[in-house]
Amino acid sequence: MSFLIITAADVSRIVSSIHHSRLENLMAFVFHTLSSGSGFDAPLRESITMAQHNALFMPARVQGLGTSIKVVSIPRHPVDQGGLPASSLVLDENTGGIRAIVNARQLTALRTAAGSLLATRLLLSVRDPTTFLAFGAGKQIEAHVDLHLRAYSTIKTCTIVNKSNNQRLTDLIIRLKSAHPTVTFQSLILKDDLARLEQVTRTANIICTATSSKEPLFEAKWVSPGTHLNLIGSYTPEMAEVSSELLHQAGKVVVDSREACASEAGELIKAKFDEEDMVEIGTLVHFDNDSPDADYKKVHALCDEVRQAGKITIFKSVGVGLQDVAITNMVVNLAGEIGTLFSSYD
Repeated sequence: MSFLIITAADVSRIVSSIHHSRLENLMAFVFHTLSSGSGFDAPLRESITMAQHNALFMPARVQGLGTSIKVVSIPRHPVDQGGLPASSLVLDENTGGIRAIVNARQLTALRTAAGSLLATRLLLSVRDPTTFLAFGAGKQIEAHVDLHLRAYSTIKTCTIVNKSNNQRLTDLIIRLKSAHPTVTFQSLILKDDLARLEQVTRTANIICTATSSKEPLFEAKWVSPGTHLNLIGSYTPEMAEVSSELLHQAGKVVVDSREACASEAGELIKAKFDEEDMVEIGTLVHFDNDSPDADYKKVHALCDEVRQAGKITIFKSVGVGLQDVAITNMVVNLAGEIGTLFSSYD
């Protein structure tokens, strides 16, 4: 039996050629499949506590796409700047053996950002956004900023807010400036300048948060009507990046999975949101056929209903295994000659 090993460098080469609209469409298919209730198998993630990390295990299968399990390790200590070790094991649908082992560090952020971009496309009421505000300085924020700037050429200003002025923030700004030379980037340190933070929050058309915070990052009253927020940092009941007050300003919150968010999204749990207050993003799109190669179509009536439920729109994502199956199999299918073939496993 032979299988493919795709390293982090290989993944970067492969995904650099994928257009943002293709990633957005892939996530639309994944979420639509999830909300349909059939064509997939996705158990809730399992967690094991290690000495320095919490290891998360996410198996899933999507009919027509493939079967895989992703293992990602979340640092237990905030001072850990080593990133998130992650790998996906892709199975061969015919033999049941290993098809590929893929470095998933970049893919975790990319598939999450693609889901957020889909939500922004569906819910943002501002036709031509000009301002983008991000909290955090990790790979998730880099992917979110990059995809949104690629999708919205009208965005001219981007502010990155981080808890400290560290090298990771500096390096992130340098990379983003290089990739998007027409955009003005600035950084803020959380809690150092509340006046400036209030100002950029009030003027932001799109806000993305990707932190491990257990308390609100900004005041709910600072967020202007019509703003769209993508919240992706929290994944336990104790974590919360925004206040209950802000969630209630939205009226209804769009989520990747009602089941997962009801048990894992700290903001929604603390705000006492039940599943009736959540709208799965998969219900906001439809496909003329059940093929991942088809283009998604927006369900305008439902999207309008969400927007009219409150002053702002919010997408909360904790991540689902189906996303990993989709993005990992796309990378394997597009690998071609990229990667290392290991031919003597059995």
